[in-house]
Amino acid sequence: MDMRTQKLGHMLHKTFTELLALLLTAVVAIGTTGCTGTAGSSPVSTGAAANTETAANMGNTGSTGSTGNTEVAPEITDSGETSEGLNKYTITYLDVFDTVTTLTGWTKDEAAFAAEAGEIHDELLNYHKLYDIYNVYDGMVNLKQVNDAAGGTPVAVGSEIMDLLAWGQQVYTLTGGAVNIAMGAVLTIWHEYREAGIADPSRAELPPMDELKEASAHTDITKMQLDTRAGTVTLTDAQMKLDVGALAKGYATEKVCEAARARGWTHLLVNVGGNVEAVGDKPGGIPWAVGVQNPDNVDDYLKVVNDTDLSVVTSGNYQRYYEVNGVRYHHIIDPKTLMPSEYWDSVTIICADSSLADALSTALFLMDQESGQKLLDSAGKAAEAMWIKDGTITYSSGFAAYLKDT
Repeated sequence: MDMRTQKLGHMLHKTFTELLALLLTAVVAIGTTGCTGTAGSSPVSTGAAANTETAANMGNTGSTGSTGNTEVAPEITDSGETSEGLNKYTITYLDVFDTVTTLTGWTKDEAAFAAEAGEIHDELLNYHKLYDIYNVYDGMVNLKQVNDAAGGTPVAVGSEIMDLLAWGQQVYTLTGGAVNIAMGAVLTIWHEYREAGIADPSRAELPPMDELKEASAHTDITKMQLDTRAGTVTLTDAQMKLDVGALAKGYATEKVCEAARARGWTHLLVNVGGNVEAVGDKPGGIPWAVGVQNPDNVDDYLKVVNDTDLSVVTSGNYQRYYEVNGVRYHHIIDPKTLMPSEYWDSVTIICADSSLADALSTALFLMDQESGQKLLDSAGKAAEAMWIKDGTITYSSGFAAYLKDT
């Protein structure tokens, strides 16, 4: 079977899956698991990471826009209050950035939490649609339309897109080109081969290097022109494509957490597919506990991070991948080799800004430790890193101070 036939079969399979998804109702759990006293944790007894509220991992379930809008049916339980009279509530969504999104908060009643969760979900869903490069939506201009107009046609966009693309330019400079939102032409090829290989593993194959090299000639970020006065984006190369997958989740997470803080929230944890950010702490001044997955066993946590008003973001090779002749090929592509990076199994970043943490986790995954440490030092904000390779863990100088005793 040639690649075109595989792609056609995958498209038919994907269409069937999307139609089936529309017929199903996803059950999303909203619940309170508070306990007496000031600890109030929701313990997860898994390996070394007991007493974790959430995990920082890649967690993606597919490409942006493929799941569609999923109706949710909340299930509510109440098992007590803290000594400060607050209950712990959690809700999980499956329709944002094609990953699992979990919100956990402490508040007096379910109604207050439900209102805030709904606000955050609506904001995340809006970002999801704006940054989607595969689908268009009524009533908005998104990145797919920007890509479709490549070749010199200016596209009027909103501030959410303009600001993210400007951030992409900054990240490109900061990381020396390691993180490049103009890599879409190359990443699209990898995406198509990965999806086809997942749909039919027996016929999985690698993209031809000649095809990747040809696409890499259309990844010059300087050919993305932002006119902030006119509010337009112009891609002057007709064959270039934007792909903001390395930045979008972290950027959106940071924005919704900023908005939640402005609305007065002080006990909230937001996890968008492993991009974890804490808004304040738990009642009693207790840090949130964020588990970092073991790349070799995703059911286990290697470390637990104490998190108060910080972001914890992990990039890894163990969530989005396919296999060719028994060899695993993940989704984080090195712009120098045009192949999946082989430096690390995972890289975890801790810093105050989720958008920066997301960018740094990808960048450090694509370089050796010495280069990564130099990048951390130059980032301008306090950031720490943990690198994992073949079971060996290496920390930046300040990372261990955030680790929870287990």
